[in-house]
Amino acid sequence: MKVVNLKQAILQAWKERWSDYQWAINMKRFFPRGATWDILNLAEALLEQAMIGPSPNPLILSYLKYAISSQMVSYSTVLTAISKFDDFSRDLCVQSLLEIMDMFCDRLSCHGKAEECIGLCRALMSALNWLLRCAAFYTEKVKETLEQAAAESQLKMCLERLEKMLGSTKNRALIHIAKLEETSSWSTVEQSLVKLGENLNSLSNSPLRSQADDCVLLIKSIPTMLSVHSEQLNKTGFPTVHAVVLLEGTMNLTGETQPLVEQLMMVKRMQRIPSPLFVLEIWKACFVGLIESPEGTEELKWTAFTFLKIPQVLVKLKKYPQGEKDFTEDVNCAFEFLLKLTPLLDKADQRCNCNCMNLLLQECSKQGLLSEANMTNLITKRAADREHAPRLKSAENANIQPNPGLILRAEPTVTNILKTMDADHSKSPEGLLGVLGHMLSGKSLDLLLAAAAATGKLKSFARKFIKLNEFTKNITGESSKAASVRALLFDISFLMLCHVAQTYGSEVILSESSPPGEVPFFETWMLTCMPEEGKILNPDHPCFRPDSTKVESLVALLNNSSEMKLVQMKWHEACLSISAAILEILNAWENSVLTFESIQKITDNIKGKVCSMAVCAVAWLVAHVRMLGLDEREKSLQMIRQLATPLYSENTLQFYNERVVIMSSILEHMCADVLQQTATQIKFPSTGMDTIPYWNLLPPKKPIKEVLTSVFTKVLEKGWVDSRSIHIFDTLLHMGGVYWFCNNLVKELLKETRKEHTLRAVELLYAIFCLDMQQLTLTLLGHILPNLLTDSSKWHTLMDPPGKALAKLSVWCALSSYSSHNKGQASARQKKRHREDIEDYINLFPLDDTQPSKLMRLLSSNEEDSNILSSPNRSMSSSLSASQLHTVSMRDPLNRVLANLFLLISSILGAKTAGTHTQFVQWFMEECVDCLEQGSRGSILQFMPFTMVSELVKVSTMSSPKIVLAITDLSLPLGRRVAAKAIAAL
Repeated sequence: MKVVNLKQAILQAWKERWSDYQWAINMKRFFPRGATWDILNLAEALLEQAMIGPSPNPLILSYLKYAISSQMVSYSTVLTAISKFDDFSRDLCVQSLLEIMDMFCDRLSCHGKAEECIGLCRALMSALNWLLRCAAFYTEKVKETLEQAAAESQLKMCLERLEKMLGSTKNRALIHIAKLEETSSWSTVEQSLVKLGENLNSLSNSPLRSQADDCVLLIKSIPTMLSVHSEQLNKTGFPTVHAVVLLEGTMNLTGETQPLVEQLMMVKRMQRIPSPLFVLEIWKACFVGLIESPEGTEELKWTAFTFLKIPQVLVKLKKYPQGEKDFTEDVNCAFEFLLKLTPLLDKADQRCNCNCMNLLLQECSKQGLLSEANMTNLITKRAADREHAPRLKSAENANIQPNPGLILRAEPTVTNILKTMDADHSKSPEGLLGVLGHMLSGKSLDLLLAAAAATGKLKSFARKFIKLNEFTKNITGESSKAASVRALLFDISFLMLCHVAQTYGSEVILSESSPPGEVPFFETWMLTCMPEEGKILNPDHPCFRPDSTKVESLVALLNNSSEMKLVQMKWHEACLSISAAILEILNAWENSVLTFESIQKITDNIKGKVCSMAVCAVAWLVAHVRMLGLDEREKSLQMIRQLATPLYSENTLQFYNERVVIMSSILEHMCADVLQQTATQIKFPSTGMDTIPYWNLLPPKKPIKEVLTSVFTKVLEKGWVDSRSIHIFDTLLHMGGVYWFCNNLVKELLKETRKEHTLRAVELLYAIFCLDMQQLTLTLLGHILPNLLTDSSKWHTLMDPPGKALAKLSVWCALSSYSSHNKGQASARQKKRHREDIEDYINLFPLDDTQPSKLMRLLSSNEEDSNILSSPNRSMSSSLSASQLHTVSMRDPLNRVLANLFLLISSILGAKTAGTHTQFVQWFMEECVDCLEQGSRGSILQFMPFTMVSELVKVSTMSSPKIVLAITDLSLPLGRRVAAKAIAAL
């Protein structure tokens, strides 16, 4: 008999009572090869026939079970067919459907094409919805007293199936993909959940009710499957946070707070640090910084950082989502822990001569970080502790004013001064001079600058002084009094700007955009004439050679008059001409045209009224001395000595002593390098403090590699980085260059063999790399890792534990660089450094995938690899990744390096030989998964080729559904297909 369609075939089998295997043989005879049973919808046809009566047809059901067992029909078509049945009142039919689900629901799999796997995800979601509707129907029915017992047993069966289905992470992962694939179907699941929830309230049977609640919770957890991270609870010290805070406090007080906040959050997330311990570590670092900072400006900088900037950082941290917890509680908890560190607090109190904790608590309470009650409680506890603290002798104590109090008072003063400076200078220059004079006395200037730097106002402070300096160019017919006020305003603003540039870096002073041709005098002078560390000046540069008539008149003025004239004097011109004038005067002295007495008179004239001229003269002399031979330097150095010695006469202008103090510190900074090179000593009038902290730190006759290893070993032994070491690392990074620095530190890491040592080394190295994270990451991922992974003679160095630690470091660096890079945050400190040329990266990693890069050629020793790589069919070629579908720019070195690293990783996973390098790749991927936030769109994993997912799943520790969800970009249809295929095959 020739059968026309499925329905007839099934009816005939029933009439003739075929057994199940007989039915299968005949069916294959009726329907020639070619048509698959899923396309013919066999499962649906069988179910439709089996479910006609009030109870199911056992024979036809046996055919369906046979079809499932012999894999004639796929799981997805069976699930879809079941979910179309909606007459729940036929209990026996529902029971038999649940039994069919039992056959395979806990071991679903699909080894077909990606489309079929996505089909399985959808079918599973509709089956989930069907089970929920079924459960809701029976909970409704339980309310009827006659039906209660039967309905309860049906409900129990339903809930058991739900639990079984949702109990497997694999099923939940497949539903997660379906949810993203079809949001509308997920919303129907949510509606069914709501309906079931409403009916549950009336359930009297508590075991059933709790079972149903568990199922509901499991379903609700599906969308957030990836965001659950446990915190580290077995550690109390976090050296990375400590070092990042120390680095900022020592080197980047003027930096904005947002990049620091984001960097700290990144560390907190990657190392899973509980909030209270995270805040505690920040405070610990601040107190250590306060205690070990050198006296003078550094100490003031640290005080401003601790009392003004860190509370602002915490205010920003408070805005990040904290989950259930209240951030103020965490801050309170951190302070409770901090109180237990009595020796640390006592030492800080002794150094600052005040109760630091009190001031901090008040400041935090002011910023809304602590409640009144908590603050009072903590203050009382600290007061009780201080009873037993060692005290300084009261006589020494009485005359030292505590810095923290001064800094907190200086902050509102900064705002007032900025307002005063906004007023029209021409109206009352004397009044303005009074304010400035007040600023110069004692350590007021450094206090104000530190407060301005910590609160982000230093740039506007500098701009105001530049405006004031420009204002002194305007000369109208002036009296001698007005002339001296103008000279003082010029001098004070010039000295202050020099001081700011030397203490906080010249980038604070440079304006973003000056209209062309209108660059202020001070900026011009600073860029071209001011000696700085690492900047070599040419004494014959045109900037030192202004108009000769002006130079001649200045030389005549200096040589002939008994003192500098002030009226109608153009100070900025004098400052630019002084270098050429000094050259003339030096030549005259060398050739004995001038006597030493005349030179003395000239230098007295230069420094007698305005100190800025002396500063400009010494700036040129420093550049000049560098170019001279040993025997020619004597007179130039003598002249610097003359200019640096203050003039003691009655005839100086106002605030002379205060100005000389600032001048001396500026000159000392300027001359430091030259004096060291020429082995000369010049006695600068002592200002009672170490003016150049952290200068000249490297031991004179030791190779820098030895210095690097010894400092790193010391730091590793201690377990934390101190500010002196940070400065040494920074100097070495400048000296040795990025590759040398990174390569040698990685070698140090790979020498470690104890697990706890390697972990500590990674935490410290990450913090040291923060000196220039972008460049060091490019070197680490672009040069050092590929060399280690492609050279089989180096594979043994990648053993556990050092190899695992290096994988961790690489991921941390990659994630940090990528996230800060996308926000375009490079601190001014890092912008100063020489940037790697992008060309290096373009040559190393060509853009066009049809031409494999150097690295890929190294790897593709077996022919098939290179063919895949250069295959024109790019739809799923081995290098296609989410980043290409998101069109991420590959002109960028970091993106290019990441893309290449993942290509390398992919080829190692697919290679025929395995070794420690394969293990390294696995650790690298595990760390990526550990550190990722929910949803990897826009993270470094978007550079991973899609084909790598199926390779990774073969590695035992990576073969979990959650990991597949974490490493694929589920926002892309292709990403979802790749994930579904990998999970369905597990």
